Amino acid sequence: MIIIRMSQQSGKVEKDVNASTANKLLVICIDRDNDVGEKAGIITPVIGRNACIEAAQRLALEDPEDADSNSIFAAIKTYEDLISKGYKVEVVTVAGVKNRGIHADEKILAETRKVLEKFSANGAVIVSDGEDDESVIPVIQNVLPVVSVQRVVMKVSRSVEYSYAVFGKYLKMIAYDSRYSKFFLGVPGILLLIGGIATVFDFSAEIFAVLVSILGGAFLIRAFDIDRAWSNWSKPTPMGFIRIFTMVAGILLILSSVPAGISAVDSELIENDIELISVITDKVIIGQFVAGALPILWIGIGAIVVGTLLSNWIGGIPRQITDILRIIVLAALYPTIAQFTNIMIYDESSFTLIPPLLGGLAATLVSATILFKKYRKHKDQEMVSD
Repeated sequence: MIIIRMSQQSGKVEKDVNASTANKLLVICIDRDNDVGEKAGIITPVIGRNACIEAAQRLALEDPEDADSNSIFAAIKTYEDLISKGYKVEVVTVAGVKNRGIHADEKILAETRKVLEKFSANGAVIVSDGEDDESVIPVIQNVLPVVSVQRVVMKVSRSVEYSYAVFGKYLKMIAYDSRYSKFFLGVPGILLLIGGIATVFDFSAEIFAVLVSILGGAFLIRAFDIDRAWSNWSKPTPMGFIRIFTMVAGILLILSSVPAGISAVDSELIENDIELISVITDKVIIGQFVAGALPILWIGIGAIVVGTLLSNWIGGIPRQITDILRIIVLAALYPTIAQFTNIMIYDESSFTLIPPLLGGLAATLVSATILFKKYRKHKDQEMVSD
């Protein structure tokens, strides 16, 4: 049995609200992995104090150890504190999907818009139990300003038997939860299997490099969330197919830029007995290589960025401005890098780098200003219509 307490920060919330201009507040409890729906069978959004209390009670009965039920109670407590201070407030619980990712963010955004149709708030107080739920805050900010964020901190009893219980719980998660077992059991399992096979066939000397490479690749995949991103991208939806196609095409183009760069190097500059260190320190060789690889490399990167833009546009995800700016920055950098290669190859003056650099900077600033003005105009129209 685990004893749980919630650390409230009502004073901080009140201070944040007072510092803002919002007078109609929406207290939003975020459940990004949809425990309230998966475990308690509750359809979100849950709107109102009584409905949220019922949802929290049902979730607590289904899974007493789930922190989301405490987050809902914390949101209700925040709601009551703000009501007692004279604010006009409503409390809601919104949820994503079990696998989180883009689809969870889209669902939370749609539910927030649905709530705003019934209660036209002009400020939000976010209540969550961790960083994963809070990662959706930028999505909510697209439709409603966030004036305060409150995290519910769970404090667990420190007695020895409770520590063993918690330790056993996490061991079960590592063993049976696919989100954790594929890394904590899968990667060591692959390493041990390859090591055993290599020992049988007497490849002990070469296997160290292979094992280190696999371990390093696993760390990189988990560190940059590549596995989760790929699972979201590869789902059989129009957005997923666009992402897969443009990603594969972009990677192939990026890889093909290497032989293109090598073929652009003058063969007379590379002698048969020349050392590698001399090649990579020769500015003419490097300049020719970059100049040859640059067009295909930029097209490959552009394909990936354009694929992300199309996918977000079709899916209705409000990130088009960021995606368009990426394309503009990519195009603006190309002349600067191309001129830099000319400086390396033809020994031109470094001052020739200034015009394309200033031109690219000006194009980026002008484009960003126009896009953000358009975005603000669209936001103002939405607020007026609400």
